[in-house]
Amino acid sequence: MGAGQSRSSNTLVVPQASKALDQMKYEVAQELGIQIPQDGYYGFMATRDTGAIGGHITRKLVQIAEQQLSGNAR
Repeated sequence: MGAGQSRSSNTLVVPQASKALDQMKYEVAQELGIQIPQDGYYGFMATRDTGAIGGHITRKLVQIAEQQLSGNAR
């Protein structure tokens, strides 16, 4: 890989959304009773927990998009 390239193909369409997505991650984890490591290292978290967080975030984002497409504001 060249300099400055990442292996991740997950790029944000709106880079300013990064903070909002991080906030959503913490909110979902709290709702599920999952403790996110303060140091930011997820290597010790169970795959089941990280998958649950990602799944709930996806459901919420789809729900928000459906509401926007139908013309209903949050």
